[in-house]
Amino acid sequence: MPRTKPSGGSSRAKTASPPEITTYPNAVRYLLERTDYERMRLVRYNEETFKLDRMRTLLEGLGNPQEQVRMVHVAGTVGKGSTVAMISSMLEGCGYAVGQYTSPHLIDVRERISINGRAISKNDFTTLMKDVAEVAEKAQVEPTFFELLTALGFAYYAEQAVDIAVIEVGLGGRLDSTNVITPEVTVITHIDFDHMHILGRTLPEIAAEKAGIIKRGVPVVTFDQHEDVQKVIRAAAEAVAAPMRMINKDIEFSCRFGVSDDLGPHTRICVVTETSQFMHLPVPLKGEHQAVNCALALAVIDTLKSSGFEFPEVPLHEGLAKTKVPGRMELIWDRPRILVDGAHNAAAVGALMRCVGAHVPYDSMVCVFGCCEDKDVHAMLEKVALGGDKIIFTRAKGNPRAADPDELQRQFTEISGKMSQVARTLPEALDLASRAVGRDDLVCVTGSFYLVGEAKKYLAEVDRKQTK
Repeated sequence: MPRTKPSGGSSRAKTASPPEITTYPNAVRYLLERTDYERMRLVRYNEETFKLDRMRTLLEGLGNPQEQVRMVHVAGTVGKGSTVAMISSMLEGCGYAVGQYTSPHLIDVRERISINGRAISKNDFTTLMKDVAEVAEKAQVEPTFFELLTALGFAYYAEQAVDIAVIEVGLGGRLDSTNVITPEVTVITHIDFDHMHILGRTLPEIAAEKAGIIKRGVPVVTFDQHEDVQKVIRAAAEAVAAPMRMINKDIEFSCRFGVSDDLGPHTRICVVTETSQFMHLPVPLKGEHQAVNCALALAVIDTLKSSGFEFPEVPLHEGLAKTKVPGRMELIWDRPRILVDGAHNAAAVGALMRCVGAHVPYDSMVCVFGCCEDKDVHAMLEKVALGGDKIIFTRAKGNPRAADPDELQRQFTEISGKMSQVARTLPEALDLASRAVGRDDLVCVTGSFYLVGEAKKYLAEVDRKQTK
């Protein structure tokens, strides 16, 4: 398959006049014609390919909307989305208008840009895409898919005058399109091995890319993790005089697992700072790994107190309790029970398998698994083998980075003696899984957000046809 040079590689590329962006399909078509590094097999990660000058040019043409909105910036390998969701839910619970910028999306690209849980409307998306396209043409820059969306999101939050926006890094941090903001607080979640062909082969190299979002004088919150990671983050913070606080060191933290009639199996945490005491709060998301993410979110709330935000206790707790993350430990079908989770690296898959074991009773579990070929596939398969009683390998439709299911099965056979099959499509995989399970069994679709998104879309269509 011939590959063309990414059009995002030059800040003064020849550009065609933007199409007449007058409808939502026009806007989406224009977006999808841009270079999309999320779907490319081979990405050259450097200052030329990921050029922040393009973002700055776009934003300047839009009136620098990122300077008109107060923001929280979140980077990390695992837990970004969950941490963003919990921060946003608490802020919203306390009455604030909260922008939320996340990636990737599951079904609709508009999911990435939301305010208080509502995705941007098709009309607003279309109007702002036209604005960004016109700025790009005038400035003679060819923005990438992610740059367009980031600029559009920032413009939307400024236009809607949100009180604050919680921004999730797309890839890495240092060269990410979102790294043109000066937030109220910077958050770095758990750092592990992922995107190693891009971000580095060692934890310190990966941590350095993530820590690249730390800004001069802006408070940083993170947690007590691998010593090599801590050193890198601390050095990055000290270099720009950014005050840093670490969960379990500078911030007192404890957690315990329990079961209650109203919540079932869950984790409760205590987080104590000089200015706040969050005692015995239930973590709203399932899984032991969510305890630290919740503590980080509470540390952000504590930090924002010094920036003029107010957090009455009851609405804060109620907001936290309402946290939802689509595509994470989400049960989307009853008979058979089908659970989806977009775990897309070894650390996330391992956390998922432990989480399912602790929170979802089942006799046997069939995993429908597909991942991207540029991941640490061997490590992901090792984690899948810990939980799945049978694995069905498949691939997400329309994702050129998807690993070949036959190759996944071959590697899995070397790792585990468990049963496995190959399905060419996700619908075929779900059909095989459904015929292999009983009433008390579970089907778990995981390995990729693309696969999860396709599963949700496909089963929604099945449900629509059945209820006609």
